[in-house]
Amino acid sequence: MTMNESELRKRTRKLLAEIDLDAAGDHRVAFRGAQFDCGLAWVSFPEGLGGLGLEPKLQTIVHDELHKGAKTYYEDMLVNPIGIGMGAPVVLAYGKEDGKRELLRRIFTGEDIWCQLFSEPSAGSDVAGLATRAVRDGDAWVVNGQKSWTTLAHVSKWGLLVVRTDPNVPKHDGLSYFMLDMHAPGVEVRPLYQITGEAEFNEVFLNDVRIPHEHMLGEEGQGWRVAIATLMSERVALGGGASRKGGGPIAVLLDLLENVEVQRSAAEDALLRDRVAKLYIESELLRLTGIRAKAVRQSNTPGPEGSVGKLAQAEIAQAIWQCCSDVLGPDTLVYEHGYELRQGRTSASNNRLSAKYNLLRSRAYSIEGGTSEIMRNILGERVLGLPGEPRVDKDIPWKEVPRS
Repeated sequence: MTMNESELRKRTRKLLAEIDLDAAGDHRVAFRGAQFDCGLAWVSFPEGLGGLGLEPKLQTIVHDELHKGAKTYYEDMLVNPIGIGMGAPVVLAYGKEDGKRELLRRIFTGEDIWCQLFSEPSAGSDVAGLATRAVRDGDAWVVNGQKSWTTLAHVSKWGLLVVRTDPNVPKHDGLSYFMLDMHAPGVEVRPLYQITGEAEFNEVFLNDVRIPHEHMLGEEGQGWRVAIATLMSERVALGGGASRKGGGPIAVLLDLLENVEVQRSAAEDALLRDRVAKLYIESELLRLTGIRAKAVRQSNTPGPEGSVGKLAQAEIAQAIWQCCSDVLGPDTLVYEHGYELRQGRTSASNNRLSAKYNLLRSRAYSIEGGTSEIMRNILGERVLGLPGEPRVDKDIPWKEVPRS
């Protein structure tokens, strides 16, 4: 399909005019389901699978119209961050054709929350060194092992799971990738409490869990390739910045600067405003970088450009929330929102509470989705062409690699 910007705007406005939210029991599911059905979920996806076969950069047109015209705007990263940011591109690229539409639609509406099961206690940042094993048993695989730092595992229907299916080959070659039913027998989720008082992250124990062979994404032994595609999609999602100019964390900072009364000298006020202006510029550059990263990717499988945005997003967001705390002054020390167990992604009712929450939550930005150190390695090796770190275990069978 070919469609210009004007036609895409008309299509989005038609969606806004036709969907009757007042008649729907669940507004989010009804609206986002209609958005998927008319190809406005991911415009770059094929027709019938939530898209129109257009260039990825045109998705910003849809976001712009929805921001302006919808009574309630449902942010993708609040509805289903891992499902939309990582699950959908992987299902599209590697999923079985007969199941794609149902999976993708329920991902987009948020009816099925997804999580990612990559990290392990013994592997750290070395994802390819993971030890969770899967053994073929007829038409199923039996999985045993442990995953850690699994965001939203406690509310997820599906998990993106990487396991070792062949320990006799080098570590990158012996991996396979599955969709895991998080409610299957043998799946145990335990909370990991964090500085905000939430248990957004989890440990997941897999004890003789049976996964149907048809739930494998890609081919046996292709897990590393699928995992890399997943991680690059994650970094584009995490590093994309706000979907509209002046949105996201910088909007909270500007609101606090305007409405919070704190005594400052003229010199202090000038320095603060200069600092805010610099952060605004950096936020806009981050947003444009995110648009560029999404526009240059091919076949919906992004490359290392997503790591640029992810690295910048972590550092800029941390700086913005720190600046928010400086604007609030001593009031920052009072976290009246309380220590509450919830899904995460703050539901704070005002910007003061949001700033206090995110000052704590932002400590994870430079760790989750790949540490900032890993992002710098990717930029150095895959963008700048610098020599890679020595890898002495790359070409020997995984079972022969020394482990503590």
